[in-house]
Amino acid sequence: MKLGVLFSGGKDSVYATYLAMQKEEVSCLISLVSENDESYMFHTPNIHLTSLQAEAMGIPILEYTTQGIEEEELEDLKQAIARAVEQYDIEGIVTGAVLSVYQATRIQKICDALGLWCYNPPLWHIDQDWYMQTLIDEGFVVIVSGVFSAPFDETWLGRRIDHEALRLLRLYAVKYGITLTGEGGELETLVTDAPFSGKIVALTSESVYANYNGRYCIQTAEVRDK
Repeated sequence: MKLGVLFSGGKDSVYATYLAMQKEEVSCLISLVSENDESYMFHTPNIHLTSLQAEAMGIPILEYTTQGIEEEELEDLKQAIARAVEQYDIEGIVTGAVLSVYQATRIQKICDALGLWCYNPPLWHIDQDWYMQTLIDEGFVVIVSGVFSAPFDETWLGRRIDHEALRLLRLYAVKYGITLTGEGGELETLVTDAPFSGKIVALTSESVYANYNGRYCIQTAEVRDK
């Protein structure tokens, strides 16, 4: 089956792509580039790097700009998926949804309207501790691209999620009630390396942070072979 993956460049969409490639043909990645940093549906930190990630993965990408207006952005998503059907002849959509019913149900409705198979289960309600440990063990280089709640201070911006970071996340989950995967909106991530032929190397970057809210922004980057 030819599949399109809703792709943000964060750990969930990258890992969902990796899993989908084990069983089916991933014909394209679909990235919605929101002009609204507070988009209800779409990941925004470092979204401009998805084309480089697609190059590193060797998969075509369709990028579609949205103003990020609540509910209206769903029509933009529908148009982007319809375009992927036309250009890449996809038969289904894969998502990296973990817990968000808001996102999963809306994507399902769009797929139903377009007559496409919708596949949320790669990560849906996955054991979060097992998942985060697996990302580390399988060599995914996941960095924190945004933090949006206590207790995350500025040192987390650009930090790789390794064994020590996961240890702290487990402690935070107990003390502060965060989700290990950031599914509660506590943090966002970016994958710079994974089991693909290329990797992303940041050339210039900056961090902006205040009051437990910040972003790690990669300004320029390039793809390098491994």
